[in-house]
Amino acid sequence: MLESRLKGIIRNIPDYPKPGIAFKDITPILSEPSIVRQITAYFKMQLKGTRIDAIACVESRGFWFGTILAYEMNLPIIPIRKKGKLPYKTVSMDYDLEYGSATIEAHEDSIGSGQNILIHDDLLATGGTAAATAELIKQSDGNVAGFSFLVNLNFLEGEIKLKPFTPNILSIVNY
Repeated sequence: MLESRLKGIIRNIPDYPKPGIAFKDITPILSEPSIVRQITAYFKMQLKGTRIDAIACVESRGFWFGTILAYEMNLPIIPIRKKGKLPYKTVSMDYDLEYGSATIEAHEDSIGSGQNILIHDDLLATGGTAAATAELIKQSDGNVAGFSFLVNLNFLEGEIKLKPFTPNILSIVNY
């Protein structure tokens, strides 16, 4: 099973980035191309029949698998970045984190009115960044087609924040 195989590859880094957090390091997956292909195939299979016009890849680890998935599905990529990282005119969304606040941005011309956008990130924790990305898409007259994550930290209940946007929430590894 893909989930158990990935759990054997993902590194747990205790007390990173601060004490009490067990960081899930997905970078070892990147050294195994066959696993990367399996992950991409899994998402493609799960998303079959879902109308998707583009994939919003959330900075920065969401770029890895989101970009591969977009390539495999022949879809455009919408980079979702931290404030000040995009060179052109942007739309932005401020949101709260458990330890402060942040702002994400997309180019103002990257989300078309009525487009169905899949939001991809590496990990779902509290859902703040993914929900802010969904709000940014809605603010730009786009639709949230779904969310995809490599890892879901179920105990943090991030899905609760995302379900008002769509029930289509995918993850492979659940902790």
